[in-house]
Amino acid sequence: MTDLLLRVTDLSIVFGGLKAVSSFFCELAHGELVGLIGPNGAGKTTVFNMLSGVYTPSSGEIDFWDRRDRVHKAGSMAPAALNRIGIARTFQNIRLFGNMTVEDNVRIALHSRRVETPLDVLFRLKRFRLDEERMIERTAELLSLFKIGHKKHELARNLPYGEQRKLEIARALAANPLLLLLDEPAAGMNPQETEELMKLIDFIRREWKLTILLIEHDMRLVMGICERIIVLDYGKTIAVGTPEEIRKNPAVIKAYLGEDAVK
Repeated sequence: MTDLLLRVTDLSIVFGGLKAVSSFFCELAHGELVGLIGPNGAGKTTVFNMLSGVYTPSSGEIDFWDRRDRVHKAGSMAPAALNRIGIARTFQNIRLFGNMTVEDNVRIALHSRRVETPLDVLFRLKRFRLDEERMIERTAELLSLFKIGHKKHELARNLPYGEQRKLEIARALAANPLLLLLDEPAAGMNPQETEELMKLIDFIRREWKLTILLIEHDMRLVMGICERIIVLDYGKTIAVGTPEEIRKNPAVIKAYLGEDAVK
């Protein structure tokens, strides 16, 4: 298997004449935890939308290697197809099924991994029963990991905001991804919840050998767990490096603090 999981080359997108992202590039290796940061409006979520099939790039290439080491031209694939080959994401604005239970929000994501046939379901054959048991066990495991198993029968909309964030990550993990895209996972969380989330994200990455790309405005979280950081400003990549390199980079300081900060 190649060490490379994702290669993005010269990725751009134009909306009505406005170039929202211009020549974005990155490479992610298996098991990396990388941060994507930048001021508001820099194009971070737009990049995620292209990587996850929500938007089709105007130009550029997205190459993704699946579990069989086959390369896919992911820029032209739909979200469901990308999910099947191993890309899952969360959203900046939580998108849970609010009128469904916590348990069912996770179970619905597991359906893409089911193996039974319509006949198995119709006649409740052994393969169907085993698949149901597997789904129940996997759901319980994920909810326990995020410490919300005791609320599995509650409606998702009734969870506190921080727990809704956790449920959305659990649902993304249910798809058994190779690449997990986290869009501001700590948004709306208090410092204690953010600290717990930092440890959990790092644990998930190590335990499941996941590659994670995350967008986050909480610099303590980004600097604390990311091995590399990519910085966007006005839709362009202005810096790539380790947290220490990014912290000292004049272009990054200028983007966040203004021209006077680097004089």
